[in-house]
Amino acid sequence: MSNALLTEDTLVTFPEGAVAAEDTVVRSEVTDRGLALITASTPFHPVDAGWPDQGPDRGTVSWTGVGHPVTDVVIGGWDGSALFLGADIPVRRGTAGWTWLVVHLFDVLVPAPPIGTPVTLRVDPAYRAALSAGHTACHLAALALDAALAGRWRKPVEPDPLGVPAFDALANATSRIVEYGSVDTYRLGKSLRKKGFDADGLADELPRLAAEVAARVSGWIAGGGAVRVDVDGPRLSDRRRWVCELPEGIAELPCGGTHVAVLPALGRAAVRLELTDDDSTLAMTTTVLSAHPEGR
Repeated sequence: MSNALLTEDTLVTFPEGAVAAEDTVVRSEVTDRGLALITASTPFHPVDAGWPDQGPDRGTVSWTGVGHPVTDVVIGGWDGSALFLGADIPVRRGTAGWTWLVVHLFDVLVPAPPIGTPVTLRVDPAYRAALSAGHTACHLAALALDAALAGRWRKPVEPDPLGVPAFDALANATSRIVEYGSVDTYRLGKSLRKKGFDADGLADELPRLAAEVAARVSGWIAGGGAVRVDVDGPRLSDRRRWVCELPEGIAELPCGGTHVAVLPALGRAAVRLELTDDDSTLAMTTTVLSAHPEGR
């Protein structure tokens, strides 16, 4: 099986909202995770093992007249002789001599198509829309939380895109995008306190803070701003950025996910804030309510 077609990173079209494509197989092999299939380009969003906030798209890939459900979509690394998947990749993105690929995974019983086989790739548009809404709302809630907690900083720290202390960037431990929502956790330990964050009395203020964050997010949604993903190039390893028009200005964050095209597509949002029993971790759950189909 020739490897000549694995010298360039996968072309990805999910940043522009694509959910379908026609292409050809550049590699297929059976792995311990099932059949792995790689095409030169794809509309499928893969999960990134390094920061798995948004999971993989769902959908099918069809060849020889048969559609095969995709069981997972991951980032693969090719070193010139072997394919590594997800967390098994032993080097960092951008390492010389490596190619970065979107790998579509299937049940091991699916027959492997040969190189050059034409395929049709179709992403489940409803599931993509649900994740896109959740991801946009996640970023809005993070910015709104920064603003709500701005008065708790006792030292100057780096600002977020809207110019207030970047609590989300400094404290975020995990972020998970779900259908029409997200769950983020924040460490409130010694490291954050040394940076100047005052967590005293935070538990008593959570209902007020949650209402403030939700109101700010819903206000931004009602403002009607546009959302886009800017890219440095069309390939998987090129940098991508979330850009959103807000009344306070243009917000821009590094982001490899998918998003709605306009904020009113989210309808409105609800936010819940909770502290762990030892007050060491803050969890924020964001839920999109009454989402509209015009969101991408």
